[in-house]
Amino acid sequence: MTIVTEAHEAHGATFEERAGRKVVREYGRPARTHRAVRNGAGVIEMAYGGVVVEGDDRVDFVDDTVSNRVPRTDGKGVYALLLDPQGRVETDLYVYNAGERLLCFTPPTRAGPLAEEWAGNVFIRDVEVREASTDFAVFGVHGPQSTEKIASVLNGGGSPEPALTFVRGSMGGEGVTVIATDGPAGEEGYEVVCSADAAERVFETLLTFGMNAVPFGYETWETLTVEAGTPLFESELDGRIPNVLGVRNALDFEKGCYVGQEIVSKVENRGQPSQRLVGLRLDGAAGGEAADAAETDWLPDAGTAVTADGEEVGEVTRAVVSPSLSVPIALALVDFEVGDGSFAVDFGGESVDADLTALPFVEGSAVSARAPTYPAE
Repeated sequence: MTIVTEAHEAHGATFEERAGRKVVREYGRPARTHRAVRNGAGVIEMAYGGVVVEGDDRVDFVDDTVSNRVPRTDGKGVYALLLDPQGRVETDLYVYNAGERLLCFTPPTRAGPLAEEWAGNVFIRDVEVREASTDFAVFGVHGPQSTEKIASVLNGGGSPEPALTFVRGSMGGEGVTVIATDGPAGEEGYEVVCSADAAERVFETLLTFGMNAVPFGYETWETLTVEAGTPLFESELDGRIPNVLGVRNALDFEKGCYVGQEIVSKVENRGQPSQRLVGLRLDGAAGGEAADAAETDWLPDAGTAVTADGEEVGEVTRAVVSPSLSVPIALALVDFEVGDGSFAVDFGGESVDADLTALPFVEGSAVSARAPTYPAE
């Protein structure tokens, strides 16, 4: 459930279910909204789950569990993964050191299981874990003018930098924490965190005070993140070994603190995973009018086969009509060693030619820290 449903409705939002949670789909004309974000600034309510970890041993406890180093300094964060014993992703999460507590943002379905798992593994450590998904609202502000947007409404602090650091201040008379993102939309970005009871006031402040900003929903979030080459949990990361996705920013390869991480380190040391995440441009599927109409019924579904020179080499993970390029594009996992052959994607009983494209598809004001990189690169 969104935290400020009535405020979204007042702005003409339509809704959908994603991962069991009601989120904003769009506010109308998503292709135009997408371009407005790429050229200015937009605001989205993020559908995060939340987990709070407190107690004197909180940093060591979480650091022993996730794939990256948890910061010990207030005001800093990290992107990390929780891996199973086979080294596959159980969840991704952002972990922020907020002084006497750690605040963890997860995909919406993963907060409850994560809090339960951690609470059951505390043993004799001084650690308290609780789910806090409904305690906070998180609003993403993305676009090349997002820094100016934040500066125009944030009181008591300047825009934070570098990525995954934060400052505290106020907006519209309400206390907020502003985090510099790691560019998942391929643009400069921030996340504004506030208490649930302050959310409506903060949302309206972001939209109507200071510099202009357009509201956008998860349909635009999908097109932005595909164009940026950003793997997401539900579509790319869930159940896969992280080296395959090239999400090296989530891994500290020297940790080796538990079985799953040791497996990932061994894959890294071999220098080559079994697959890699690539971009495919499907120019033959539709023209620019389809992008404006946001027609997606003909797009290949996740799992659709990708072929090279007639041989199956992988599968599509996500496909969208790119408003920036006015053509269909897709993220796909393909065999690591596949070269620059004649690619095609099969859907609707037909084979559509596809061009292998370097990620990101679109160069914005920032590069996504999750854009895939591999040892040979």
